[in-house]
Amino acid sequence: MQSTAPLSSRPALASLLPSLAPFVPYGAHPLPDGGVSFAIFSHHATRVWLLLFDAPDAATPAREIPFDPATDRTGDIWHKFIPEARPGQYYLYRMDGPANPALAIAFDPDQWLLDPYALAVAGQPEWGGHKGVRPGAKVKSGPLFPKGIILADDFDWADDRPPRIPLADSVIYETSVRGYTVHSSARVHHPGTFAGLAEKIPYIKSLGVTTVELLPAQEFNEMELFWENGPRRALRNFWGYSTLAFFAPNGRFACANQHGEQVREFKQMVKAFHDAGLEVILDVVFNHTAEGGPAAQTYSFRGIDNPVYYMVDPVARAYRNYSGCGNSFNANHPVVREFILDCLRYWALTMHVDGFRFDLATALTRGRDGDLLANPPLVEAIADDPILADRKIIAEAWDAAGAYQVGSFPSPRWSEWNGKFRDDVRAFWAATPGSLATFATRLCGSPDLYNRDGLTPLKSINYVASHDGFTIHDITAYARKHNLANCEENRDGDNDNRSDNCGREGPSRDPTILARRLRRQKNLLASLFLAQGVPMLLAGDEFSRTQLGNNNAYCQDNEISWVDWRLLPRNSALTSFVSRLIAFRKAHPALRRDAFFSGNAPDADYPDLRWYAPDGAPLPDWHNSLAVACRIDGRPARSGLALPDDDLYLAFNASAADAAFELPPPAPDAAPWRLEFHTHATPPPLALPSLTLPPESLAVFTSARPR
Repeated sequence: MQSTAPLSSRPALASLLPSLAPFVPYGAHPLPDGGVSFAIFSHHATRVWLLLFDAPDAATPAREIPFDPATDRTGDIWHKFIPEARPGQYYLYRMDGPANPALAIAFDPDQWLLDPYALAVAGQPEWGGHKGVRPGAKVKSGPLFPKGIILADDFDWADDRPPRIPLADSVIYETSVRGYTVHSSARVHHPGTFAGLAEKIPYIKSLGVTTVELLPAQEFNEMELFWENGPRRALRNFWGYSTLAFFAPNGRFACANQHGEQVREFKQMVKAFHDAGLEVILDVVFNHTAEGGPAAQTYSFRGIDNPVYYMVDPVARAYRNYSGCGNSFNANHPVVREFILDCLRYWALTMHVDGFRFDLATALTRGRDGDLLANPPLVEAIADDPILADRKIIAEAWDAAGAYQVGSFPSPRWSEWNGKFRDDVRAFWAATPGSLATFATRLCGSPDLYNRDGLTPLKSINYVASHDGFTIHDITAYARKHNLANCEENRDGDNDNRSDNCGREGPSRDPTILARRLRRQKNLLASLFLAQGVPMLLAGDEFSRTQLGNNNAYCQDNEISWVDWRLLPRNSALTSFVSRLIAFRKAHPALRRDAFFSGNAPDADYPDLRWYAPDGAPLPDWHNSLAVACRIDGRPARSGLALPDDDLYLAFNASAADAAFELPPPAPDAAPWRLEFHTHATPPPLALPSLTLPPESLAVFTSARPR
């Protein structure tokens, strides 16, 4: 029964829901004594209806309840307590308001609307099984429309203890929930799900990584673009960068989905990772939503308050599009900023995730008119939020409109995906002329980008391959992209891959070519883990996963994108090499510095870093050479390290000829140089202190110091 008591005599919404603060008043929250409190924002709406359903595929609501603006509205918050509502029911809204095209107001009283704060979504029973919205068609209501689920939070976290791994000690592992275990070779009980991913924890732990970064795991519609009867009908939105409900785990990633179980299963997965000492961070997409352009399907924000939630050009009366996906979230509007912060806090506090990687984060630095802001309110709010203070915060520091902020993202708190590391390391090992200096700079933690204003090398999230682009195998097997399977005539994807096929495009049985490719993969991987900064490994690269030259596999829900676990035993030597690299990095604080090198200090025999040229030259030829070595001092007094370490000698040769080096004499109190690992098929010829480094290879030495 609807309450008719005046607002002044009712208990405050926050006091009704103390366990959910600070997320109140938004969403649908069951109360301890029964009933459910509903609250939703709309500034421009003049009428609001709540729709309750008894089944996820119901064509009509079991009950429709109007909100009275006089008693059920406080400011711009529409709220109502429904005593008869209960957990397990499904709900939506309808809204009406003034028609004002000049303000981009887009109310339609016949349009069903999903609550932006819905904690779970029902309506699509299995992955790829939705038979609903087709391109160009708009569904306003009916059994196919996704519905929010009223949930009671009764999950027992017990003594869950997030690992809180420092950035300096982190090794990030990027993967898709579905893609990691959906292939039959994964041999898991629940392929393609949160539970299936958790089954792989022993392997992930054995590899040595510390932090798993998940491609979008929030609710999205994988069928949104691929309904036509042509060749694209078999494609899916595999990556998921098109969020439908930001608070809701994807129901098709759960074993028993659609009725709220996806929330429980997500929490079980996170707890299992934490029990193993591993972190989980989410790739989140706040630059745009699944609603696309104005002609696309309305699900939520457009029908609730279009000019608040989206950036609209008042002259063209069109969405500003900095995402390349039809719309841009109005992230620095106070209401939208509050929504994003509430969402992040929810995932941190209620779902226990350990951090976030923000897709196209530069779009979040734009003001309502689209201009880049020097001090964007949302970015600052996330950086300074006390709840998020111990979570990892990572920016993809560019957007789809050409803004590129790697090295200049406007917050010292945020780390950055370092796209320049990827490009420069690839270029060096492809023997690109003039690439030596930038390669050496990336090894040092990119001081050209970050050595300012008290920043550290930990600002840089280093990677050579990610979901977006070639795998490490394909960097060594393809000179150009092969994206025809995407049905876009190979126009999509980056043309600047800085790759090399080692003599043949694509698959080869030539043992010489295969040996070169393996050596090149080891070089790329070793460079990643020997560099200052925070390394990120793409899942499957440790056993030479291929996408057959596709560098934009966003729509390939098949063996192009799936991790093929048959490659693990075939390429076990590479996996062992990667595991050894990670262990070596963890064992040597000199590779995990939180301060930049001082360089070739003229007043020290053993400065923290010294570069060496081959053939006895006094300094490397940074412009013309493709070979270099460096010595890293492990003494805290010299290096600024908190803990003592061995001295390290790293030698790199990307040229097609041998490179001869003279190892410097060990420090007086240190042991002789010892070869730790190398990437050539056979150990480099040694007659210490002389080192002959074969073509396209690297070698690493240590000189132990007394502890």
